[in-house]
Amino acid sequence: MATDKKIQHLADTWLFNSCNQRELQHIARACDEVDVKEGKELITQGALGREMFVIRQGEATVKRNGRKITTLGPGGYFGELSILSSLPRNSTVVAASDMSLLVLGGREFGALLDEVPSITHKLLSAMAKRLSEQDTKSK
Repeated sequence: MATDKKIQHLADTWLFNSCNQRELQHIARACDEVDVKEGKELITQGALGREMFVIRQGEATVKRNGRKITTLGPGGYFGELSILSSLPRNSTVVAASDMSLLVLGGREFGALLDEVPSITHKLLSAMAKRLSEQDTKSK
């Protein structure tokens, strides 16, 4: 995929939509493109996380303790909490269809935050908002 398409896809992703063009370029360069087949387990609950994923195409099923929590589609993302916290994954995510993903490794993610500190604040803000929304839903 061309870098311009990666940038546009990242800009359309809720986690990164507050980033400016320069920040998106850095993120896009740090991401790998991966295609996976339906049924592939992408992350496993309890395992250590080494990357996060942004869905370009396809759908993924999120399960916690064997129960389906949600389905994620294009623009959805998962795995970000584990690479930030170094804690085990809190869910299992399986490809519900053939998928195209952008993958950002933990090492690359850390380097990105060091290189472009302005991204850190934007991501923390987005993640805090997401957690607050989840907390409100669970009440």
